[in-house]
Amino acid sequence: MAVKMFAAVSIGSTVTEMKIYEFSPRRTMKEIEWISRRLNLGVDAYTMGRIGRDNIEELCTVLCDFRRIMDGYRVDAYKVCATSAFRESRNMLIMRDYIEKQTGLKIDVLSNSEQRFLDYKSIASVTAEFESIIQNPAAIVDIGGNSMQISLFDKDKLITTQNIRVGNVSTRERLAPLQKNSEHFEKMVTELLNHELAGFAKLYQKDRQIKNLIVVGGNLKELLHKYEKENEKITAVSRTDFQTAYDRLLNMRPEEIVENFDLSVEMMSVLAPSAIFCRCLMENLGADTLWLPGFSLSDGLAYDYALKNHLIQSTHSFEEDIIAAARSMSKRYKCSQAHIKNLEEIALKVFDKMKKIHGMGKRERLLLQISIILHNCGKFISLEDVSECAYNIIMATEIIGLSHAEREMIAYTVKYNTSPFVYYDELTVRTDLGREQYLIVSKLTAILRIVNALDRTHRQKCKNVSVSLKEHELKISVDSQEDLSLEIGTFYEKAEFFEEVFNVHPVFKQKKQL
Repeated sequence: MAVKMFAAVSIGSTVTEMKIYEFSPRRTMKEIEWISRRLNLGVDAYTMGRIGRDNIEELCTVLCDFRRIMDGYRVDAYKVCATSAFRESRNMLIMRDYIEKQTGLKIDVLSNSEQRFLDYKSIASVTAEFESIIQNPAAIVDIGGNSMQISLFDKDKLITTQNIRVGNVSTRERLAPLQKNSEHFEKMVTELLNHELAGFAKLYQKDRQIKNLIVVGGNLKELLHKYEKENEKITAVSRTDFQTAYDRLLNMRPEEIVENFDLSVEMMSVLAPSAIFCRCLMENLGADTLWLPGFSLSDGLAYDYALKNHLIQSTHSFEEDIIAAARSMSKRYKCSQAHIKNLEEIALKVFDKMKKIHGMGKRERLLLQISIILHNCGKFISLEDVSECAYNIIMATEIIGLSHAEREMIAYTVKYNTSPFVYYDELTVRTDLGREQYLIVSKLTAILRIVNALDRTHRQKCKNVSVSLKEHELKISVDSQEDLSLEIGTFYEKAEFFEEVFNVHPVFKQKKQL
């Protein structure tokens, strides 16, 4: 493998940065350039609902400079991603089109779950340290301009991930006009966040004792710079050391903060709310150690690119994190885990056997698996309107690692499992899903329907399921001594849509053991 050059550009609420990486034949990833510019896009977005003309022009200038640097390095590929400031702007589509035309760079606007997942991947790039930290109960908190994401881990498993609409830029803009002094500001921020964290602890943390708090964003590295050790990529400080640094910060005047921490006035103004957030988090979660990775979204973009293009290897399974989040969600809504396990096994066999017919890949297989895990969550709300309730639950719940479009595809797959399928012309009235995404929904729905029919009674009567495909016939054979009249009847009722989608006739065969 030749040396590959990649540029990652992240457009944030307060900083727009570019990092250039080199990937060597030894499957190593090395940062060779880092340029950042202060751009206050978040203030516009969170106060006016759109980014103003001056900031747009300044962003174009910065991106054009970045492009010239990319050309100088002769990068093989690049990725430009924008986060919450773009997402929250009413003029996002118009603004993005203008900027792309002026700079020649394509911009992807990340959903919240995509952004947080990439930040999470930036931490996971330090594989050995990351795996060690999350073996004990840990929380990854990603502090952004308009919100923060809290992800709980225990024994290397993602328990839950939740977004709280409290960010360092939006909080500053909201509370600064109300503050009487720095102590009053601290009190208001603490009251605001403690209320949110109390609800989080009651619903999700429960009795779990969090040992490690990993914080991304918020510029807290600047506050704890003295605790950094040479050759360590993640700074770790005790709760006591953090409190010492925190007290020092809160007792400083703004000009002293700028001088002591070598910060711009703008970055200084978001450091205070970030530090207050961190103190509240440590107190509410009960964390003993604060870990501060010196990474950003750009590192996550590069790591993600390298994994997808087989330039580096990772021992951590990110797909398992997505599945774990879905399983946690299904348990919260009291879904039958035995039923789900039974359906997963059968559905994935059907998917794998029909690869040449359906033409879908690994990612679509994951979407099918998540659809199965969540297909009955609507029963928690209503036994009468399960499909609509399930759709609303999935659309209202972010699953880290999935884009908004992927979550919508899962929601429609689950909805049409029992509701009449809606064809493309009618569906476009209510969704922005494209034709390819619609076709994936139809294929996943067809598989989910016939597989769900095999456990219609939720009693797992079908054992040792085998799947074979010959020409235009899919044979599903099961072992069972029980009466399967209900399952067989439901199976052939759902088979019609399956045949319409794949032009394959599904056949059910029961083998009774002697």
